[in-house]
Amino acid sequence: MEGDHIKINYWLLPFSWLYGLVVGIRNLMFDYGVLKSKKFQLPVICVGNLTVGGTGKTPHTEYLVRLLSKQYQVAVLSRGYKRKSKGFVLATKDTPMTEIGDEPYQMKHKFPNIHMAVDKDRCHGIEQLMKDHVKPSTDVVILDDAFQHRYVQAGINILLMDYHRLIYFDKLLPAGRLREQLSGRLRADIVIVTKCPRYLTPMDCRGIERSLDLGNWQHLFFTTYRYPKSIKDVGDNPLLVTGIASPEQMEYDLSKLIPKFEMMSFPDHHPFSPQDIEDIRSKAAGRTILTTEKDATRLHGLKNLKVIPIEVEFLDEKAKEFDQIIQNYVLKNSHNNILNQLKRK
Repeated sequence: MEGDHIKINYWLLPFSWLYGLVVGIRNLMFDYGVLKSKKFQLPVICVGNLTVGGTGKTPHTEYLVRLLSKQYQVAVLSRGYKRKSKGFVLATKDTPMTEIGDEPYQMKHKFPNIHMAVDKDRCHGIEQLMKDHVKPSTDVVILDDAFQHRYVQAGINILLMDYHRLIYFDKLLPAGRLREQLSGRLRADIVIVTKCPRYLTPMDCRGIERSLDLGNWQHLFFTTYRYPKSIKDVGDNPLLVTGIASPEQMEYDLSKLIPKFEMMSFPDHHPFSPQDIEDIRSKAAGRTILTTEKDATRLHGLKNLKVIPIEVEFLDEKAKEFDQIIQNYVLKNSHNNILNQLKRK
């Protein structure tokens, strides 16, 4: 049930009010043009959230990559969480994970033909991706986790929220996990409720839609994760190891595919230490170790490791509607289309 996994530290609410005051003033400065947002001459799609913690940004970014990369040269720009490098880094197949972070590393190896870059300054990062030496030329940029990075004026803002931690149940940091006020949701062009159970009913969806109170211009979608139809050769009682936020839905979904398994959960982006690896090896005791694609990049030296691929699936057969919105935007704002418009003038 939505809201199940929300813990509010009510004693920290006074600090949340102070935090909210600062964030609110910052947003007002952007709204009134005191702080400037920069618009770029190529399609920019922002994927982000209002909360700290995982809402499924990487799988949804990968969905966009699959949708667009057959027709366009896609660039994904991320902050590069917990990387050891500084500034702009354009990844190659040989770039180590420490230089770009685990999720960009996973994405570059999964989609070797995209431009995968990291830069804390997203404006600078986009400028670098548009330079002539970046070949093939970038057609569209997907910003990963940049909903609060308002210095970039994205053409489409996609806001994700976890079904198990819907934003209207949450509080601002540090009492809760909201990065900004609920009013921030109105900046989104598309809102996606992620990690939904497959049994979500139309009544459930309407209840969430009413609670979100979105504008007429906003599109609302619901997604779940698609796993392989069967997971074979895992033996008896495998060990599931996760370093992701909100692993509860994954645990529930896998229980439908694997009758019995144990679970070891670590924090999101957990840097598995040699002691962690040894603890996992000892716990597994020769059994198959199941994990996610993201975690597999940080679980070195383990035998019997089996990666479970995860893909996004839209509920209520709404994938075509979502795809059409994205494709129409990119086509309308692509470089070739802009050049054709200038020629007509």
